[in-house]
Amino acid sequence: MITSKWQKGKYSIMSNDKYELLAQQLQALIEGEPDLIANLSNASAAINEALENINWAGFYLVKENMLVLGPFQGKPACIRIPFGKGVCGTAAKKDETQLVKDVHEFPGHIACDSASRSEIVIPIHNKSGVVAAVLDIDSPDLARFDETDQSGLEHCVNVLEKYLLF
Repeated sequence: MITSKWQKGKYSIMSNDKYELLAQQLQALIEGEPDLIANLSNASAAINEALENINWAGFYLVKENMLVLGPFQGKPACIRIPFGKGVCGTAAKKDETQLVKDVHEFPGHIACDSASRSEIVIPIHNKSGVVAAVLDIDSPDLARFDETDQSGLEHCVNVLEKYLLF
């Protein structure tokens, strides 16, 4: 059983330390387990528990030149997203993190949950360096995510890339 040194909403340490702790927990959860769906399920649960003021955390997987809904925590979501559409599709197509402080200002935003106001999406690469998935996190708060969140979550994705088998 994995034990956690933190509880949701109980952080009293610096944000960078919070993300390092989350990265360590992600590694402990997935290292040595080859099943992709099991690993993404645990990762979405850990991220959902670790971050405050979010209403969705999960993954979209690349399948046949499209993003398809994978494991997540939150309300039901859009099942398929074409590359280049919405925040997730843009992150996958451009192969770069999308940090959106106000989703209503993002051209072509896909509103899976009308309560979401800000979003961050980080591409995840397979061992060949090709985008294989994206990590998508939404919040009901405007400007919930900043550059510290981006850096910390990109670090967590680097850990996932090391152990996930696409």
